[in-house]
Amino acid sequence: MSANVTSMRDVLYEAPGPKMRRRIIIGTVISLIVVLIGLALIIRQFYVTGQLAPRYWELFLKPTTWAFLGRGFLGTIQVAVTAGAIALVLGMVLMLGRISKIAPLRVVSRIIIDFFRGVPSLLLIYFFFLVIPKYGIRMPSFWMLTLPVAFAASGVLAEVFRAGVNAVPKGQTEAAMSIGMTDGKIMSKIVLPQALKIVIPSLVSQLVVVVKDTTVAYVVSYPDLMQNARVLITNYDVLVSMYFVIAIIYILVNFGINQLSIWMARRSGTRIITRNTEDPI
Repeated sequence: MSANVTSMRDVLYEAPGPKMRRRIIIGTVISLIVVLIGLALIIRQFYVTGQLAPRYWELFLKPTTWAFLGRGFLGTIQVAVTAGAIALVLGMVLMLGRISKIAPLRVVSRIIIDFFRGVPSLLLIYFFFLVIPKYGIRMPSFWMLTLPVAFAASGVLAEVFRAGVNAVPKGQTEAAMSIGMTDGKIMSKIVLPQALKIVIPSLVSQLVVVVKDTTVAYVVSYPDLMQNARVLITNYDVLVSMYFVIAIIYILVNFGINQLSIWMARRSGTRIITRNTEDPI
């Protein structure tokens, strides 16, 4: 990786001096102490309310519990991967429409992007679950969850793609036009390859949002990790302990995705991952 790679942190913050480094160390120590005190208070509250009793935790010693949660986790991954793939394709199509030279297409694409970005994915799920069946359209719960999550993510990804396209130096496009290349070839052979390299870490990070959006699968009764956890909570009355374990699982998954995006940014030598100010229609 090039030594001149600039991260977002480098752009937003100057390198701290000796005094600031000491303040950062002191602030870090104080924060750790506060966090440890908070954890101690939480554990104490668990103890006082009896949530540390063995009957709330012995469930996790059974292989059948983890097998059931594992099937739910597999369902979560299937929805997240499928929704992510659909969002990538749809986001790319919307981005190309958004930067098109055809004014009506540009306007329509922007309206769709703003709609998908502004409407909560849960509302879209309710639409697929309650409204669409009234018109005779039946689909499995997998698609009633996957499609709304994908549509909600596609609006964000369209703007991420557009930011990558805008980050490609204009001089390259002008040079390609000067030698007679068509707009299609300029976009496919010069602009898009560089734009994708710039935004890949951001695309991976967007998977975190997709994974979190799958937690509302209970609306359509799709057996994902959260839905299976709710079944265990109902059967064994282990509300706090089960949600605690599920929260740890989601934290580890999302942390892994974030680390993957950081690794890809370093490996690709990405300079800045940002979103440019929207162009007027």
